[in-house]
Amino acid sequence: MRNHIKGCMSGLLKLALIFIALCVLFGATFRVIFVDGESMMPALESGEWIAACRPAKPQRGDIVLTNTNNAHHARLIKRLIAFGGETVDIDFETGTVFVNGEALDEAYLSDKTIRGGDVQFPLTVPEGCVFLLGDNRTNSVDSRYREIGCVSEDDLIGPVVLRLLPMPFRVL
Repeated sequence: MRNHIKGCMSGLLKLALIFIALCVLFGATFRVIFVDGESMMPALESGEWIAACRPAKPQRGDIVLTNTNNAHHARLIKRLIAFGGETVDIDFETGTVFVNGEALDEAYLSDKTIRGGDVQFPLTVPEGCVFLLGDNRTNSVDSRYREIGCVSEDDLIGPVVLRLLPMPFRVL
């Protein structure tokens, strides 16, 4: 009986160590955050939990998570539109976003970009920065507004790669 208890305790200890190691690995690789707001609808909805991959370098079109270096003192979840040195222009009559003169194919949008902010276009993104837009362009404070502006690449945590909750899991 004593050996059986000792074997069970040893097994539980191993399971606990594996669980702790997985939590540390997951925590070092991913940042998990709660989506609060409607600026990324329909891709992400308020109340969802998402995971951003820290070491991954985001690409144009990725949904990214940023640190809190902005006027709202909150992490931002937005779509990466342009990198430093690129020129962004928006035709607010047709709702078309251009990067370096080429129209973006934004099939993920439900509405066109018809609302401007207080930033003048065309805009050349400063080196070391990125230009971000929310998918819900009529309800998103993003790089179209000076209070957010172009975001430093150093403030990017990484691309959002997974929706955790509510279920089911969904790779983005």
